[in-house]
Amino acid sequence: MPTSDLPYRSQFREIISLPEDELDLGRAAFLIAVTEYPDLDIEKEVGLLDSLASAAATRLRSETDNLRSVNIISSYLFDEVGFRGNEQDYYHPDNSYLNKVLACRLGIPITLSLVFTEVAKRLNVSMTSIGMPGHLLIKHTDVPDIYIDPFHGGILLSESECIERMNRITGGRLKWESKYLEPLGKHEFLSRMLRNLKSIYLKGNSYKKAHIIMDQLLEIDPGSMIERRDRGIVNFQLGDYPEALQDLEIYLESGVSGSEASSVTKLIWKLRDLLSN
Repeated sequence: MPTSDLPYRSQFREIISLPEDELDLGRAAFLIAVTEYPDLDIEKEVGLLDSLASAAATRLRSETDNLRSVNIISSYLFDEVGFRGNEQDYYHPDNSYLNKVLACRLGIPITLSLVFTEVAKRLNVSMTSIGMPGHLLIKHTDVPDIYIDPFHGGILLSESECIERMNRITGGRLKWESKYLEPLGKHEFLSRMLRNLKSIYLKGNSYKKAHIIMDQLLEIDPGSMIERRDRGIVNFQLGDYPEALQDLEIYLESGVSGSEASSVTKLIWKLRDLLSN
């Protein structure tokens, strides 16, 4: 069965077509996980998030202070339940699959932030993701200038501490901009999850898995020429020459120039030659 005909593909396409305020990030993340775990029971997994929220609610009781509510949820998830950053095996793909993060209590910043925000959402505690380069954070929408690092046990950070952390992660190669602490939209959040997986699979030469991830990235943003180019190269690696040619021709026609255009043109000529034999 072609991947485009798989049931999860139509469900994923449907959910990401929704406006930001209607898009269910948790369910979308589980649909991403289905690509690796096809027998996944999504309703059961959603129920696990519901159970975490129910338990956290008993700690919150009638708390109305926003920052205290954040701290209570953080203490429950990281101290009691034991969610933590997987520092020993950071680049394992399971760190990017929400079902495995729930099962193993191990993840990376983006999936741990998702657990936190999904639990908070069920408790009417308004959290948002912050797309700082290299290290995703979260914050309460009504508490200014305080950021939460889910990878390091939910510790609170000031803006200056965020800058210090990003400089350490990037080796100072990236100049700080205030936009790095702006909220991350849900569609971009999902794209960032997928790009993590894409990078992992490409580095491991797992081209079939990378291809599935690229298909989902292009479902979110059909106009992304970078993803179109990369999928074309992966199609070439997989021997899917007609698909590779189509992707690369679209990429070349988008207006790319210079050495990049030259390299892609040579690959297109090679593909046409292969297909003519």
